[in-house]
Amino acid sequence: MPTHPTIDAYAYPVQPSLGRHHVLDGRSLAYRRPYDGHRLRTAAWEPRIPVLDQRNLIAQGIHTSTMGLDTDIDALASCTGNAATTLLSVIAPDRATADGLDLADTAAAQRYAISLYADATRQDRWHTSCWPTDDCGSSGLGAAKALRARGLIDQYGHATTAEELCALLQTGPVLLGMPWYAAFSEPDGDGFIDNVAWSASPLEGGHEVCVTALERVPNWDGTVDYDHTILRFRNSWGPSWGDHGDARMRLSTYLALRDHCDVIQPRLDGVTP
Repeated sequence: MPTHPTIDAYAYPVQPSLGRHHVLDGRSLAYRRPYDGHRLRTAAWEPRIPVLDQRNLIAQGIHTSTMGLDTDIDALASCTGNAATTLLSVIAPDRATADGLDLADTAAAQRYAISLYADATRQDRWHTSCWPTDDCGSSGLGAAKALRARGLIDQYGHATTAEELCALLQTGPVLLGMPWYAAFSEPDGDGFIDNVAWSASPLEGGHEVCVTALERVPNWDGTVDYDHTILRFRNSWGPSWGDHGDARMRLSTYLALRDHCDVIQPRLDGVTP
């Protein structure tokens, strides 16, 4: 596990379709947004860009040979940049457009996501590699720092409990970094990744997604029903994956994975903590 003053990092093996590392900064605890017990309600935040695809770059006319590599590769471990680009299209479309994000063109948006991935790898100062030219993966924290360094957001907060995650979704989408099991790659007919046997499938690496909706949240007397609370997230594996590029998971699955997850909400509130 690489370390840096105040930072704990676990580097997952990098694969072209995955690439998130688990990076926690102890100072982030000061920027948690605690759940105050208010009634949680369903919420949905629709991305303003098409579903991105980090796995079929050449077909999109994206050539890594123009980015410093000797050859073209068809996939990058750019999930953090992809998830952050999706989130940015929701919370700050005007700033994103001014920064070069084309909200209508899938390939152009994917190029933007790759540039954000590059910035995230440079913000991940706990390791010495960066893209380009090393497809080294990155972290949700690195992506949030990259957004702030570009002046696209003014703050980012964190959740460390299921209730805090649901509370953040009342105000906007969130970045979720999580371990990725093989079963998650094959959502069922309703888009759920967490079938009953998911935990018995192989751990393939780390992945970053953008949680865009709290689709169902039964809670009585302030108690959340974890098994029946449903999160929806946007993935970056193209529109043919899952439910038109999205998928669902139960809040109880987040709880099972929580020790290896990080939840970050970049925001543009006009207030810098």
